[in-house]
Amino acid sequence: MKLEISVHEQACRGCQMCVDVCPTKVFEFDDEKRLCVVKHEDDCIACLSCAYICPSGAITHTGYHVVKNFYRDLAFCNKMEKFI
Repeated sequence: MKLEISVHEQACRGCQMCVDVCPTKVFEFDDEKRLCVVKHEDDCIACLSCAYICPSGAITHTGYHVVKNFYRDLAFCNKMEKFI
């Protein structure tokens, strides 16, 4: 199954938070539409940071493998704090 990302245009506020948070620069801001758009879908690593940070919930992902993200697990981070 191929990873697919979509931005719901009616929900996107154009805040550009997804552009800023994406480590692989999947998104770009479309000045004409005043919306964020997916430009480099093949570069996505499915960290889901964009979906978590989007205030309007405009970003959806399909076709990705779910893996526990330890960086968002506060209890795990607290345990590992002394090693990091």
